[in-house]
Amino acid sequence: MKQDIILAGVGGQGILSIATVIGSAALRQGLSVKQAEVHGMSQRGGDVQSHLRLSSTTIHSDLIPHGGADLIVSLEPMEALRYLPYLAPEGWIVTNTVPFQNIPDYPPLESVLDELGRLPRAIVLDVEAAAKEVMSPRSANMVLLGAASSVMGILDPENLRDGIRHIFARKGEAIVEANIKAFDAGLRLSQQAR
Repeated sequence: MKQDIILAGVGGQGILSIATVIGSAALRQGLSVKQAEVHGMSQRGGDVQSHLRLSSTTIHSDLIPHGGADLIVSLEPMEALRYLPYLAPEGWIVTNTVPFQNIPDYPPLESVLDELGRLPRAIVLDVEAAAKEVMSPRSANMVLLGAASSVMGILDPENLRDGIRHIFARKGEAIVEANIKAFDAGLRLSQQAR
């Protein structure tokens, strides 16, 4: 059993928090984990990505080859498209619809969303609106993680909730519960979208 996941977004969106929760959940489940991160100019809204490899057996490399990702999870729609060459033929993309327009020649959002809509296995959601609906606007990343959990396979949602509890425990119970509420909202939305 294995799963290769690429997490993508822009600095400050919470990509590395998603990676930490997944890694924590995987380790608690007894899986092997390898992770490689690229931070770009994350403090200035630059590209942030993480390769996460989860397996019940030994993992020899922390990088996912082109065509090898089972899942691309992105908090920024154009960043999701940037990593399409990594997606396996049967892989899934789970992405936010709200752009982070950090470049002057950002393509028209309609074009980006049309391209995502042509993919056979894509869940495309406004995770920011969902986070606001559950009164946790800073937890859009956990909404996205919840949405991705519906197609993740290797980790069940309860293990991911435990990962959230573990990672956010030092911030207090209110923060833990807000993030779990956001996660559950994303899981519900993705199940409805599929």
